[in-house]
Amino acid sequence: MRQFRHVLETRGRGSYELTRAVQGFVAESGIRTGLCHVFIRHTSASLMLTENADPDVRADLERFMAALAPDGDSMFAHDAEGPDDMPAHVRSVLTQSDLTIPVADGRCALGTWQGIYLWEHRHAAHERSVIVTVQGA
Repeated sequence: MRQFRHVLETRGRGSYELTRAVQGFVAESGIRTGLCHVFIRHTSASLMLTENADPDVRADLERFMAALAPDGDSMFAHDAEGPDDMPAHVRSVLTQSDLTIPVADGRCALGTWQGIYLWEHRHAAHERSVIVTVQGA
């Protein structure tokens, strides 16, 4: 088993591709067959496995989340860090804090149109930490 820590500086709300970095960790691990586990260590950002060819998909997902958990909604009491504070937590809970992806032939066995993304839910830039664990043979 091998574990890697990846730090990403976000520029604020949006999606940031991690596919190359994760595939690089898998290759570096030397594991040919097994599992890759990706975990984000934050409560106001999440991970997603989604379309990697058309950026409209990620923009549509962002618009969907904006309608579902709007910034500044008066129903939220937790706003210590601003109007996007609680909506970011809601978005994180509704999405994923981890992904498990099969490893085959020394690579994540992603589909043709799949990419791994960090989804930043806050407007401000943040330093985000992702742990990638690769295990197998």
